[in-house]
Amino acid sequence: MMQLRRVALWMMAAVGLVACSSIDCPIQTTVEVNYVLNDTLKDTLTVLTKRADRQDTILLNRGVGLTKFALPMSSGQPVDTLVFQIVNKQKAMTIDTVWIKKDDIPHFESVDCATHFFHHITQVSATHVAIDTLFILNPSVTYDISAKHIEIHFKNSH
Repeated sequence: MMQLRRVALWMMAAVGLVACSSIDCPIQTTVEVNYVLNDTLKDTLTVLTKRADRQDTILLNRGVGLTKFALPMSSGQPVDTLVFQIVNKQKAMTIDTVWIKKDDIPHFESVDCATHFFHHITQVSATHVAIDTLFILNPSVTYDISAKHIEIHFKNSH
């Protein structure tokens, strides 16, 4: 009788292990916009945004010598507003605002996995103080960390 219980417990444990291994949730679940710069940024860049509770939050803090960077997107807002603060060697600050218009696309893997949102960028614009131009290279924002989504051209002084 005791041996039968042990066999039953081992079988339940084995079934539990097999069931857990069949869940196919992705390991890489970060959905970020990958920005590329047309030239190495010599100045210091900080990028901020407002959270849903209207508090500022820093997405990129004091990046120097950047040629690329990645930032998360919101889900549930049709436009993300980013504030780019650029500080040059003489400590003069330039502020640009960037708007990214997008569609949120719910992404479902399995009932056992959390729902994530992919995005489709439809438009980018800026105040053009330090930023000369913005280009959408790939509008589809997914788990693909190798995709280049937005290219930024800063004005000559940066």
